[in-house]
Amino acid sequence: MRKLLLAALLLVTGCSTGTDAVVRGTEFDFVAPGGQLEIAYEGADRKKLPELTGESLLEPGKQIKLSDYAGKVVLVNIWGAWCGPCRSEAPELQKLYDERKDKGLQVLGVDVRDDIRSQPEDFMRDRGLTYPSIYDPGSRSLLALKGYPRNAVPSTIILDKQHRVAQVFLIGKLKSDFEPIVDKLLAEPS
Repeated sequence: MRKLLLAALLLVTGCSTGTDAVVRGTEFDFVAPGGQLEIAYEGADRKKLPELTGESLLEPGKQIKLSDYAGKVVLVNIWGAWCGPCRSEAPELQKLYDERKDKGLQVLGVDVRDDIRSQPEDFMRDRGLTYPSIYDPGSRSLLALKGYPRNAVPSTIILDKQHRVAQVFLIGKLKSDFEPIVDKLLAEPS
């Protein structure tokens, strides 16, 4: 009986390892331990963000994809024109983008829950925002982010050069909060 149990265990173990095994846990699956609002991911804890895609807010018909920014550190900011804290955060993101885009930073906005397109368009133009934003009134582009709270606005996901999640902020922040993280990621090898 013991030999049979051992043989069965070895068979099951043999089927779950090797080069042809399905790799699990390689994509980002959001969890906020203890309800944290700021979560850092290091080394092996960093998981690749699934492809994020949607229609450009300021260029209707044009599709924006996260993969368009291969090899860049990407700061994904989820915002809405209706969101008070977003009004303070957006100019901070623009300053950060202006100072570091030539070093490899890309800011990518995802505008959510704005049913009338002209409102977020005006929001971007009035603030002189030049980084691209996905127009996503139904928050559908965020469905690929397993477990991510779609009602957390503003929120920010900072990705390393391989587009693995390095930091999540579920609250509005200032440029000075983002700088040390972005600079560290920009300095990492590709």
